[in-house]
Amino acid sequence: MAKEKKGFFKEFKEFIARGNVLDMAVGIIVGGAFTAIITALVNGVLTPLLQMIGVGGDGFGALQIVLNEAAYAANPETVTPIILDFGIVISAIVTFVLTAFVLFLIVYTVNHIRAHAEKLKAKQEAEKKAAEEAAKPAEPETPPAPPAPTTEELLTEIRDLLKAKKE
Repeated sequence: MAKEKKGFFKEFKEFIARGNVLDMAVGIIVGGAFTAIITALVNGVLTPLLQMIGVGGDGFGALQIVLNEAAYAANPETVTPIILDFGIVISAIVTFVLTAFVLFLIVYTVNHIRAHAEKLKAKQEAEKKAAEEAAKPAEPETPPAPPAPTTEELLTEIRDLLKAKKE
């Protein structure tokens, strides 16, 4: 059983030491900070804009329904209001959509930068290869073969050989 624990803890240590876990931890921390930015954007920009178009006096907060309103109005000291707060849900949805959209823009931009960098690298490698090819000394060319005799020249030669044979 002691071996199993050592193996378990060794595996856990290897798991923690992997780059994926560290990348995930960094992503979670950055995501938390990013959420604060998006929340500020929603609360500071989007909510006031929605108030301007008439969502309510206090933005999403006006989207509440009190289920036991009559009982609460009759006895507010002893009855706790039961509130369905749609404003919180809408705010969370807007925050999620904005976060996802900004994250998409970041990933989209990074992917395009990487693709551009890969194209640039491939172009530089091609230029380097072309420069290396151009820098190589040219191989000496073999002299061109003499032109083949024409049909008339061959017939003339055959005729002359036949004449010389007869004589």
